[in-house]
Amino acid sequence: MFQESTSPNCLNITTTSTEDGAFQKKGHSARILSPEEAERLAKDQVLVSEFKQLKLEKEAQKNWDLFYKRNSTNFFKDRHWTTREFQELKACREKNALYSTERCKVFQCDLTKDDLLENIPADSVDIVTLIFVLSAIHPDKMHLVLKNIYKVLKPGKCVLFRDYGLYDHAMLRFKSGSKLGENFYVRQDGTRSYFFTEEFLSQLFKAEGYEQVVNEYVQRETVNRKEDLRVPRVFLQSKFQKPFSKTQVLAD
Repeated sequence: MFQESTSPNCLNITTTSTEDGAFQKKGHSARILSPEEAERLAKDQVLVSEFKQLKLEKEAQKNWDLFYKRNSTNFFKDRHWTTREFQELKACREKNALYSTERCKVFQCDLTKDDLLENIPADSVDIVTLIFVLSAIHPDKMHLVLKNIYKVLKPGKCVLFRDYGLYDHAMLRFKSGSKLGENFYVRQDGTRSYFFTEEFLSQLFKAEGYEQVVNEYVQRETVNRKEDLRVPRVFLQSKFQKPFSKTQVLAD
């Protein structure tokens, strides 16, 4: 079920009910904190030392490698939301009969420094997914990722984005001494996470030449029936398009 409404402060709010009875809401307003949550965040102003921050940046890849070695593929539960939210992905699965190793190339790279043009031709990619990717990268380097992707994305095609949003439950769980900067935190295992605002993401993409198609918060509940818990989650879900050049538009 879904219900759509508008208000002066939150346009095009879409509310849906999930399979487990929890709510999901999309719109342009960030989650409203309780007085207790707001007070706790206001008090947490002490940042991790510069020395430790430099060490975390240097060891970022190692910390994520260890994370996936410990958790293998069982950490992120498949909730089958990707093809529901991004219809463009339905035809992009390895199980598709059209999948061929002759047409698909798998490789590993650091998007902040490895040039994608070394493995992918310019202006050749139809869809790029950045799903819980950018939040793991230092905010100062996020623009390098978008610049790198821009070179290989076809004009008129999109980047599909979903990641942690401002005031997500994960952000509120961080203890004092975990803050690296505004909306940027480090976990006990050394992996880091940034929590996006709609405005920050929009400016980030537009500065690299992308056009905004969709950019909105997704607020939902994660339900644990066994422990009778309902946890508020906040994500930012967006689509940004590489525009056609003026000569391409005139040719059309």
